[in-house]
Amino acid sequence: MKSFYGDLKVGILGGGQLGRMFIQQAINYNVNIRVLDPDPEAPCKHICEQFSVGSLTDYDTVYEFGKKQDLITIEIEKVNVDALEQLESEGILVYPQPRIIRLIQDKGLQKEFFKQNDIPSAPFQLISSKAALKNADIPLPYIQKLRKDGYDGRGVYKVLTEQDIENAFEQPSLIEQWVDFEKEISVIVARNDNGDIKTFPMVEMEFNPDANLVEYLISPSLLPFAVHEQAENLAIKIADDLKIVGILAVEMFLTKSGEILVNELAPRPHNSGHQSIEGNVTSQFEQHLRAIFNQPLGDTSCTANAVMVNILGEKGYEGLADYEGLKDILKLDGVYVHLYGKKLTKPFRKMGHVTVVDQNREKAIEKARYVQQTLKVKV
Repeated sequence: MKSFYGDLKVGILGGGQLGRMFIQQAINYNVNIRVLDPDPEAPCKHICEQFSVGSLTDYDTVYEFGKKQDLITIEIEKVNVDALEQLESEGILVYPQPRIIRLIQDKGLQKEFFKQNDIPSAPFQLISSKAALKNADIPLPYIQKLRKDGYDGRGVYKVLTEQDIENAFEQPSLIEQWVDFEKEISVIVARNDNGDIKTFPMVEMEFNPDANLVEYLISPSLLPFAVHEQAENLAIKIADDLKIVGILAVEMFLTKSGEILVNELAPRPHNSGHQSIEGNVTSQFEQHLRAIFNQPLGDTSCTANAVMVNILGEKGYEGLADYEGLKDILKLDGVYVHLYGKKLTKPFRKMGHVTVVDQNREKAIEKARYVQQTLKVKV
């Protein structure tokens, strides 16, 4: 069953850009992909074997889609886990495993997992309602995160003063001690069903302050070897503790005192691994494919310095997307453009990414800065 061949039915819950890039890799191994997504114009629509429109959170929709597959994976965590657990009990392979998706869906459970497994993370408190914030044990300032349904910067709120509590989330949440960090870093780790584990070299990330999205990342990081080693060992420990099958992104803070704190997990290909398509021997998408098919994991070493720039919809523009400056950046050597097939743009929507690869790190960063300034998504 866990072999590469064309008639194995593999389904993805979610038809966005992560699924699209996964399919592009799967084609190389003659693996045909079926996709379920609520958007009739999702990026995967025209490149998968079968495309179904339907809710990812509805039990019957997910179950009916899933029972026609041999193996199911995800490109988004917001899916109906009850249906996946039922499918798993009926012998259908589901990777990552439903129990892991359930844990990741709830940031409170995720933080409890860190605590129970001695994984360093910022001190936190679970909060049932906004009213409970007035008696919080965590001192101001702190970060409030919705326990469920937060992603891409949504569901995160900075509480700097008591006045900010007025606009805090009403829903169940957690509050987390404010972390004075030096860098945001990430490690992608993969584990197959045999228990083999491999990490990708640690990357450094910079975020867009308005959208709270990764704006660009640099691979590999030039931080001290001890930081790399600690971060990659933490990712290995988490993957092993979870016994996950597939890819796991481990987002971390490097504090100004030199401590590493785990921030959040994503059990799927992740924005902090996009540079691996051109910048590593094996991409995160191929590695995920290898892991869920229980194949040997690939070489993750870097081929060069790689800087990944997210292409986000410009402020003030909404409508049919037009890519201003595309010709200018394509004149540069080592520039690789990935457009996600989204017809409509809106502010901060992820429309694509560009990876700049160069043996000279400073030149790679310089070209990436030029891409940021030049390539604009407008209408």
